[in-house]
Amino acid sequence: MDILGTLSNLVAQTAFFNLTVGNYIMIVVALVFLYLAIAKEYEPLLLVPISFGMLLVNIYPDIMAHPADTSNGVGGLLYYFYQMDEWSILPSLIFMGVGAMTDFGPLIANPISFLMGAAAQFGIYVAYFLAIVLGFNGKSAAAISIIGGADGPTSIFLASKLGQTQLLGPIAVAAYSYMSLVPIIQPPIMRLFTTEKERKIKMGQLRNVSKLEKILFPVVITIVVCMILPTTAPLVGMLMLGNLFRESGVVRQLTETASNALMYIVVILLGTSVGATTSAEAFLNASTLKIVVLGLAAFAFGTFGGVMLGKLLCIITKGKINPLIGSAGVSAVPMAARVSQKVGSEEDPTNFLLMHAMGPNVAGVIGTAVAAGTFMAIFGI
Repeated sequence: MDILGTLSNLVAQTAFFNLTVGNYIMIVVALVFLYLAIAKEYEPLLLVPISFGMLLVNIYPDIMAHPADTSNGVGGLLYYFYQMDEWSILPSLIFMGVGAMTDFGPLIANPISFLMGAAAQFGIYVAYFLAIVLGFNGKSAAAISIIGGADGPTSIFLASKLGQTQLLGPIAVAAYSYMSLVPIIQPPIMRLFTTEKERKIKMGQLRNVSKLEKILFPVVITIVVCMILPTTAPLVGMLMLGNLFRESGVVRQLTETASNALMYIVVILLGTSVGATTSAEAFLNASTLKIVVLGLAAFAFGTFGGVMLGKLLCIITKGKINPLIGSAGVSAVPMAARVSQKVGSEEDPTNFLLMHAMGPNVAGVIGTAVAAGTFMAIFGI
């Protein structure tokens, strides 16, 4: 009887006897994400850890257990990863890595790119008012709307700062999902609102940017933006610090660490912890569906805003700016810029828009951080 009792207890401890229907649904969703990441290569650096975190938490929910809810006072493994999301540590370190990896030269060479980066934030504000209409309160609406910037770290940062941790999982997953689907979502919008003639516009070569300009740029941007919106310092400050590492030329080891080893460690921690917030109880509800729809609307309107300003600038400059680069104003670096290049080259294989598109792309990263800072200022955070 003791042997039978032991076996019975062992069987009862398996996940098969403890999972809900919702858990099984989320396991299937996690497997679909893994397929998209591995087979289709949709942003695998993000989707692989996110989907695996989703898989783990729905098989073993205690992997996200709060210390107060455990018998020995020790929380689950991914709970401690997640704390670094809530404390804004991981999103800020991601920004440092992005800064260390990115050449801001195209933005410096063509400052008008700032306008397209700003215009692409249009989707954020549209989504904010739509979220209010759908019944979300102001802080929740702000946290959801930032998905329109196609910037996962900023979405996590703002949701945490505004105290919307109950929505952080759906918001983060939606933001990262849409980031990975940039090549699918953006091109139809870009083609719809531009003419063949506009898509074929070839832009002149960008001027050479001096080393001094590249060194001064992150310092000046930090001072200006953070003096106006001090709450953006964790994101803008780390972004510019990473870029200063890169451009100063005197801290090669820091540049390599921030853009490689540290960046990838942070992606693992952030991705798995974000995925682990998607338990069936937290994810399978009406609010999640609304967030997914609002995120798509925000992203679409952001792309639309960037393209339309690109068209306006095309008219003002008498055909010197290709409107396609405006779509890169969403801050999915460098994927959105690559999409601008791809759509342009489909019309004319000799048209090279990538470096021109990097200007609005980098401006979009700054613009999304500024939008987040604006919401924090509005709500007194």
